[in-house]
Amino acid sequence: MTLIITGSGLTISNVVEVARNHRKVELHPEALNRIKACRAMLEKKIEAHEIMYGVNTGIGEFSEVVLSDEQVKEFQKYLIYNHAAGIGDPMPLDYVRAAILGRVNVHAHGNSGIRPEVTLFLIEMLNKGVTPYVCQKGSVGASGDLAPMAQIALLLMGEGKAYYKDELLEGKEALKRAGITPPGLMARDGLGTINGSNVLTAMSALFLYDAQNWLKQAEIAAAMSLEALKANMGPYTARLHEARGFKGAIRSAISIGKLVAGGDLKEERIEHKVQDAYSMRSTPQVIGAAHDAIAYARSQVEIELNGVGDNPIFFPEDDVALSGANFQGTPVALPMEMAGQAITMVCVLSERRLNRLNNPALSAGLPPFLTKGAGMFSGLMLSQYTADMQIVEQRILSTPAAIQSIPAAADQEDFVSMGMNTAIKNFQILDNAYGILGIEFMAAAQALDFRDYKFGKGVTKAHEVVRKHVDFLEIDRPLYKDHNTMKEVVKSCEILKEVEKTVGKLA
Repeated sequence: MTLIITGSGLTISNVVEVARNHRKVELHPEALNRIKACRAMLEKKIEAHEIMYGVNTGIGEFSEVVLSDEQVKEFQKYLIYNHAAGIGDPMPLDYVRAAILGRVNVHAHGNSGIRPEVTLFLIEMLNKGVTPYVCQKGSVGASGDLAPMAQIALLLMGEGKAYYKDELLEGKEALKRAGITPPGLMARDGLGTINGSNVLTAMSALFLYDAQNWLKQAEIAAAMSLEALKANMGPYTARLHEARGFKGAIRSAISIGKLVAGGDLKEERIEHKVQDAYSMRSTPQVIGAAHDAIAYARSQVEIELNGVGDNPIFFPEDDVALSGANFQGTPVALPMEMAGQAITMVCVLSERRLNRLNNPALSAGLPPFLTKGAGMFSGLMLSQYTADMQIVEQRILSTPAAIQSIPAAADQEDFVSMGMNTAIKNFQILDNAYGILGIEFMAAAQALDFRDYKFGKGVTKAHEVVRKHVDFLEIDRPLYKDHNTMKEVVKSCEILKEVEKTVGKLA
């Protein structure tokens, strides 16, 4: 079913559908009319020689330079050339597609002053699978994601490069093969395409989708470890968390309760301690806090996805153009710092449970390092090392970028969000998180194989999926293959999908 773009109601799930699953996109007729009305207003103002930032003036430090009529026509081309100044590896295609979708939704408000041909061209690229080649680094997350968005805008002139049917081509050739005619650039079109934090917002939307799935799997891994460690399941009673009131903790306790339901531990048929260590009994509070952080970040990202992130902004109903800073990425960057830190925090908790599984003094009778031949064999000793290394990297990456502003443009742009750094490092944090959680899944499955009681239905299914991919560690073997396999299993969400088929949707 085609996604109708109206300027409102765009969700993170919609972004994923278009960016990764190639759902088709269509502009609502009313949105098209708004774009046309705004453009008509802009053209009248140009004819009247009304001074408007980025239309008949320079940009940044040159905003006081008024352009001649002839310069207005050429300015947009040179603006895009100058701003296409990124560096580094190519950006993943889903990031680029998501950014284009976000920009289209900005245009749909009818406040950007661009020609409708520009918006329709961006939609046509999405629908026909032409994705601009964009360097990953270069944006400071204010005045918009100028460098990466400018590489997208090069295609408006039939320039730059683009992917089409898995092949990287010159932009002109990619468009030709797809049967798309570039509309060129006229007054305002270039700046109206690049002047918003669409890339960091797009990346944040995709990250939050993936992080939510990862957090659910963190609850599954925790439930496996808790059953293996003979945890007291009292701390996972929803009523306990309802008394405090944090939504994330309540949902986490309910999810863990679903996973262990039907097992001997939950049914009090196994002896356990009166009170467990914090890394066990604090699990709903910690993962719950991460859920709450992700939920807040999601609310902010969806506001940005549906807002007018641009400059200047035109109000045709009042014949007014206002210049401001709605391109500033800080409203997204700040909550996304917390989202990345939340994933790191939950990984630290995961590693502490891994430590308890490995340590015979803490494991409620499990063999040292989860091996039958301790001394001759080291079992999962080194798996903990690998998890620890990744957590240290996550901690380094969790240092906020949003406080790292460096002034630019001769101090005209003297505070920037550095939100692109936030978006990039969040994906690096998540990449490590897949590996760390994969190792806990391995260790928990190994530990469960040493137990002879009945586990919860969700835990039993998760153990079954792990064993599809990684064998019981009878004797020592090189573990890097198992680590990488489990990392990909977590990334694929296979465990989550199979467990939810068994116990129902995790909250």
